[in-house]
Amino acid sequence: MRTHTGERPFECTLCEKKFSKAGDLSRHVRTHTGEKPFECTLCEKKFYKAGDLSRHVRTHTGERPFECTLCEKKFYEAGHLRSHLRTHTAERPFECSLCEKKFYKAGDLSRHVRTHTGERPFECTLCEKKFYEAGHLRSHLRTHTAERPFECSLCEKKFSGAGNLKCHVRTHTGEKPFECTLCEKKFYKAGDLSRHVRTHTGETPFECTLCEKKFYEAGHLRSHLRTHTAERPFECSLCEKKFYKAGDLSRHVRTHTGERPFECTLCEKKFYEAGHLRSHLRTHTGERPFECTLCEKKFSEAGCLRRHMRTHTRERPFECALCEKKFSEAGHLRRHMRTHTGEKPLECTLCEKKSSKAGDLGRHVRTHTGEKPFECTLCEKKFPGAGN
Repeated sequence: MRTHTGERPFECTLCEKKFSKAGDLSRHVRTHTGEKPFECTLCEKKFYKAGDLSRHVRTHTGERPFECTLCEKKFYEAGHLRSHLRTHTAERPFECSLCEKKFYKAGDLSRHVRTHTGERPFECTLCEKKFYEAGHLRSHLRTHTAERPFECSLCEKKFSGAGNLKCHVRTHTGEKPFECTLCEKKFYKAGDLSRHVRTHTGETPFECTLCEKKFYEAGHLRSHLRTHTAERPFECSLCEKKFYKAGDLSRHVRTHTGERPFECTLCEKKFYEAGHLRSHLRTHTGERPFECTLCEKKFSEAGCLRRHMRTHTRERPFECALCEKKFSEAGHLRRHMRTHTGEKPLECTLCEKKSSKAGDLGRHVRTHTGEKPFECTLCEKKFPGAGN
């Protein structure tokens, strides 16, 4: 009856939060006390809730007791099956009261509402960082503990999140379960599909409250906000360099380790970044999936399309904080900043001369090698530089 009346008679004495069920209050109190009474007999991991323990045990046993009657796909949890069934029916029963956007899952709606309210209810007890989602907090805690409890049974690689493991396993099986209904392209991850769909719709649902700039992805908004705050929370443990994004840190670390984990299955060439591998694969396939809506020119990379669009819009979104000069590309801004700082990060391996631009370094190297790659089409004379 309380679901109809809204009555919540069970109140937490520690924070005054109210609940409709005594059991819900009991579980909530454990978030204050830290009590985890439900222990796994296989690995001794402990949980707040009996249901969490049951789900965890299935990660050991591999049991998937919830089966879809339409496609026979099986799931660890009943909730996952319910959400999956909506992919068959297209039902989205959970609607945002602020913008009328609809969702398959109640949890997705709750997370979405926080993009309106800015609420971050999940706080790390070690560094006080706050998060929109409980799962993000759990993943974050592992950055403190370095725990990677999810291991691939095929290659023994370990992951900090179950979702990361599931996505990784698909790199072995080739499974791409998420298909775009507009162009039939398939993806390993649901998030990749959501982002891809926005390339069709042009939707940019994530807006900066400071400058009203909008983004396709929540992560891009978070990274953008740091350009206002100058926060660089991701620090390299090898050289102490700091970064706006976790992905930038991961890529940077590979410059120390030399690791190239992304390998082309056609020519065995290896890459630092997954994006570089995807771009490389298109050199084999000739695919150009990113099309300009204004002139129909096609590109092999989304970044190339974005840069091209600015030739139509004249947008220059990258502004120098020192002199307010604006640029159409981030790389141009980085090079410009060196005119203020005097930094010359590019060094000749033959004589140690340093340059601020890759082009300048390339021209200098030719003074050592004698290379003259620019040829006159009228007299075949060759030159070391395009300007010559």
